[in-house]
Amino acid sequence: MGAVNRLIVIVLFEGVDLLDVTGPPEVFSLVPRETAGGAGYEVVLAAETAAPVTTAAGVRILPDATFHEVAERAIDTLLVPGSVEVDDERRVHPVTDPGTVARVKSLATRTRRVASVCVGAHILAAAGLLDGKRATTHWSTAQRLAADHPAVRVDPHPIFIREEGEVWTGAGISACLDLSLALVAEDFGEQVALRVARQLVMYLKRPGGQSQFSVPLERVSTTRRVEELRHHILNHIDRRLTVPDLAAFAHVSDRQLTRIFKTELGTTPHAYIESARVELAGNLLETTDDTLERVASACGFGTVDTLIRAFRRRHGTTPSEYRARFRPVPARGPAETA
Repeated sequence: MGAVNRLIVIVLFEGVDLLDVTGPPEVFSLVPRETAGGAGYEVVLAAETAAPVTTAAGVRILPDATFHEVAERAIDTLLVPGSVEVDDERRVHPVTDPGTVARVKSLATRTRRVASVCVGAHILAAAGLLDGKRATTHWSTAQRLAADHPAVRVDPHPIFIREEGEVWTGAGISACLDLSLALVAEDFGEQVALRVARQLVMYLKRPGGQSQFSVPLERVSTTRRVEELRHHILNHIDRRLTVPDLAAFAHVSDRQLTRIFKTELGTTPHAYIESARVELAGNLLETTDDTLERVASACGFGTVDTLIRAFRRRHGTTPSEYRARFRPVPARGPAETA
């Protein structure tokens, strides 16, 4: 008797993100060669009809089956990709087509495990599958997910989250590979997942608790005063920035400034400034050979210790570890010990 393959159904709809759809099958396809018995997955792309689906990248994909056809089979994993629309003001809106949401809700009742890729979490949430659960999504839509679905405990930091009841959510687009490897590890063990990661020439198989490195520095503001504040902070990021100083620049009281940040940007002045400094530090670590002392000074941290503490808070790693991971070529600067 041949190896039994677990059925994975990937949901297709018009405008779906291409990598969300194609990334996971690349991971799953390598499993049979890394298992002694050749066990693995059967991946089926399903859509409302058998007609080709046009992705956000403009590439057309031909479904393997319709939703009606896969509903008659024993689905092991229902994988829900995502898609976004960007308006004239460059604001990002997750796509949650009611028809797709209804299909996902129905198929989920016949499925052992449900997982979303990137902004696909919005579809799971609209289907009521994330109520009362902790979930993540791409950082750019995390606040929207929390606002639209208050019953969902949104955590924008991890690259993926597994909740009881076999509900998984993944962050980012490329993080679909990490999520897929985690599913492989659950099904076939850590060693198989690690061997698959090596075949993909991935740096490592990242744990779900690792933070997303690309974090949002701000929401889209609605007033000119906030835009001026943001630019003032970025233009003076290497200097000491205090609430009284920013309040004086904006011609408001300290209390009013704090209220503006909370209302417009969803954070405090101190947290916003730290985020901006960490983001700039990350860019310098990736693109220059500057020492940590120079990076700390250029970003307004003052000391390397302050830089390291901020990096740990924001990214769960150190500046040196970040540089080693994301520097395109080895830095030629002085050796760092931080």
